[in-house]
Amino acid sequence: MLEEKNDNLQEADGKLEIDINDSTENNAIETADTDAVTENTISNDEIESESTVETPEADHQTALDAITSSNAEESEDETLKERHEIPMQDYDTFSLDALVDELKKLINTDKVMSVKDHIEEIKKSFLLQYNHFIEEKKEEFNASKQDPNEEFEYHSPLKSKFDEYYNVFREKRNAHFKHLQTNLKSNLDNRLAIVEELKELINPQENIKDTLKHFNDLRERWKNAGAIPKDKYNHVWNNYHFHVENFYDYLHLDREARDLDFKHNLEQKQKIVARVEELVNETDISKAFRELQDLHRIWKEDIGPVSKEHRDTIWNRFSELTKKIHDKREVLFESQRANEQNNLEIKKEIIAKIEVLGTEKVNSHSQWLVQIQKVEALRNEFFAAGKVPSEVNEETWAAFKTAVRNFNAFKNSFYKDIKKDQNDNLNKKMALVAKAKELQESTDFTATTPIMKQIQEEWKQIGHVPKKYSDKIWKEFKDACNHYFDKLKEHKSEENVDEVAAFDNKKAYLDILRAYQLTGDHKTDLDAIKAHIEIWKGYGKVPFARRHIEGKFNKILDALFEKLSLSKKETEMMRFSNRIDSLSDSNDTRKLDNEKIFLMRKIEEVQNEIFQLENNIQFFANTKNAKKENSIVLEVRKNIAIHKESLEVWKEKLKQLRNLNQE
Repeated sequence: MLEEKNDNLQEADGKLEIDINDSTENNAIETADTDAVTENTISNDEIESESTVETPEADHQTALDAITSSNAEESEDETLKERHEIPMQDYDTFSLDALVDELKKLINTDKVMSVKDHIEEIKKSFLLQYNHFIEEKKEEFNASKQDPNEEFEYHSPLKSKFDEYYNVFREKRNAHFKHLQTNLKSNLDNRLAIVEELKELINPQENIKDTLKHFNDLRERWKNAGAIPKDKYNHVWNNYHFHVENFYDYLHLDREARDLDFKHNLEQKQKIVARVEELVNETDISKAFRELQDLHRIWKEDIGPVSKEHRDTIWNRFSELTKKIHDKREVLFESQRANEQNNLEIKKEIIAKIEVLGTEKVNSHSQWLVQIQKVEALRNEFFAAGKVPSEVNEETWAAFKTAVRNFNAFKNSFYKDIKKDQNDNLNKKMALVAKAKELQESTDFTATTPIMKQIQEEWKQIGHVPKKYSDKIWKEFKDACNHYFDKLKEHKSEENVDEVAAFDNKKAYLDILRAYQLTGDHKTDLDAIKAHIEIWKGYGKVPFARRHIEGKFNKILDALFEKLSLSKKETEMMRFSNRIDSLSDSNDTRKLDNEKIFLMRKIEEVQNEIFQLENNIQFFANTKNAKKENSIVLEVRKNIAIHKESLEVWKEKLKQLRNLNQE
């Protein structure tokens, strides 16, 4: 539409109403004055005449046809104009979630037809992605199903939401169409009736004053008659303007009134031309074309004819400017098509990469996960790449689906080969489930707890099972383990009272032990220390969080052992026995096992060292001075003796630990 600075064209209705008083001054029929034939408002009929006669350039017709077609469509339903205010986005780049959100937003628009094209594009993009997604799920199902009679089923809450929102739109659209069609038919009948009445106006027998009044009434009725079907738009308008022009030919108009009318119409059309000249420089081509469309409608429907001397000039200028804007629009479309072509090349590259991945053989589940992630990333890139030329859209989509399908078939062949392993894993896990259920009611916590922990570790080491059974078997195993360990927790809670009491007793006993003084008699002092140890053990276990008290007790014992005249071996064994007894009382099997491994390694190390030292002695024995042992040989023999003594201590410790395990 014209802006305020270009004057208001709402009054530019052609000023075709004929003043009755002026016209009745001369009511004679003038047949010779052909100059009185006025220019009709722009219609298809006029486009044909003006574009072929007044504008020889035939290529202008394409631009004019584009304007006429758009106006015909929007005249049928005025709400269509508002679609230009809603940006048409590249919905192919949207995710399924984003498409549903966009659909939900658009269906809340009051003007249902203004979003019709947008929603149909959303539907197209959604179904393309969703159907591809379902195909993949079906292929996965067919590859993993155990029962050949089992049917594929998949429920998508997202698809349900989409259907719900689209049904709301469809109901609104159908209601709108029903109301619109009723009005369109009624309006069409009304306009056709007006045209028929126009035909009858050319009657020499009637009073010209009454005829003019009737003519003006018909024009007012026509102006308010409302929208008609777009396929009837041009035909009906052409008919109407043809008979209006005939009526002008029929009348002998007052020349002064006619010239004023021509002048006013020329001014209005010049304003339109001036505005179109500005639109040629508008950077927003789509916006310029939409306003040009409105200006053509005003030119055609609201403004009357101009004098013959200006008719060709004004129309040719308007047509030339229309062609310029249309050409700029075509350049924009060419740019969009170039972008679509670029998107096509990107999608072809993506398809080629997927095809390569569909031939790369990998031999482990972890490697296949990497391949699957690559294809998923390429799949997302494909959808994000945007539109391709419409003529190759189906072909490109089919190639993409084929590439993905081939990859999935290649992947599924691998998983069919490992299905046997998964079934073996299933049998192993089912055996562990049975064992866990068998032990879940056991109250022999000392014996059962290590076993339950062991079968949990075994479960972790077993590989995948068929997905169909995975959740079920895991739940059974977890429930059995939880049941047992909940009972163990309750049992420990009951024991906790005794452990707290043991801690309090041991804490008090530390003060007694710190105050103990040796008598100086070896046997008496040794027996007393052993008695203290037995008393300490008799108090029992302490809470796990307070086991540091055992370390304090051992430090006091170490100080007493140092004051006794014990051999190194005796001291070591006393300390070791006390520590092992402490671990045994706490049922810490893991630390006992670690201690056993440590002792075996130490024994092996010392034996190797003795063997090496004895080899060194043998070397010196074979030398010329073997009879006379030097200081080096003596030092080696001393080291051998020390290592053998140490070896005896390590062996004694291992023996004591093994006897403890046998008990």
